[in-house]
Amino acid sequence: MVTEFFLTGFQNTHKFRIVLFCIIFLVYMCIFLGNLVIILLVLLNNRLHCPMYLFLRNLSLCEVLFTTNIVPKMLQVILQGGSSISFAGCLSQLYVFAAVGIAECLLLTSMSYDRYLAICKPLHYSSIMSFKQHVYLVIFSWACAVILPAITISLISVLDFCGSNTIDHFFCDLVPLLELSCSDTSAVEFEIFAQTIPVLIFSFIYIIGTYINIFLVILKIFSTTGRQKTFSTCSSHLTVVSMYYGTMIILYATPNRRQSLKVNKTLSLLYSVATPLLNPIIYSLRNQEIRKSLFVFKKIA
Repeated sequence: MVTEFFLTGFQNTHKFRIVLFCIIFLVYMCIFLGNLVIILLVLLNNRLHCPMYLFLRNLSLCEVLFTTNIVPKMLQVILQGGSSISFAGCLSQLYVFAAVGIAECLLLTSMSYDRYLAICKPLHYSSIMSFKQHVYLVIFSWACAVILPAITISLISVLDFCGSNTIDHFFCDLVPLLELSCSDTSAVEFEIFAQTIPVLIFSFIYIIGTYINIFLVILKIFSTTGRQKTFSTCSSHLTVVSMYYGTMIILYATPNRRQSLKVNKTLSLLYSVATPLLNPIIYSLRNQEIRKSLFVFKKIA
């Protein structure tokens, strides 16, 4: 019986492993510090204590947890040309990966609802999206993130792994892990499918619906300045949603064949490192309130 797995990481990169290690390490530090700055800005600036930025604070926390769960082990795999991970460690990494992914998905959905209310129903925004309502949405997002992956991990934990223990990836991803099992994985696959429909598909459809309504309202605004000002309030969120779901759809739409492993690992790298790096950049460059807060703290420092 398999008690540990071996992560192969990126093959044929032995000559460039130091350069790759340094690049990913620097990117990880930028992700950690950039999202930490956003968390602190929202925490310390009273002007940012509104639902949109409180959602953003939780989103930045997701990015920190997500990359911290994957990147340190990835760096070890790159530096050593592969690394072993215990069965419990593999399941723990997979659990955090799934939990943070679910939390981020639901938080982005809540943020789209917040933007819909702010633009389409501005007179009722304060009464509907109160601080209590924001807290409920955040608690619901994190509760689903904690509970739903636990069901999947409990089903995986009872599977038998009695053949190869080599995972051709830089972290314990779900698909390559299930391929190593010598048990029937149909129950796990059905449970994942049952979770994907409400969490991922319905959330994506809901976000599309809210932005269709938002665009219809924006088109009714006569002045160009008014359209640009209204669109700027949701452009950052729309950009992040496009990157998040775009990468997810491309990643899981790729055929699971041997010739597509390199493509899957490359897309996973983008999803794990590039997207979390771009989030604080997008929100700091395209959001006026965040830029003002950064400027104020620079003057104080």
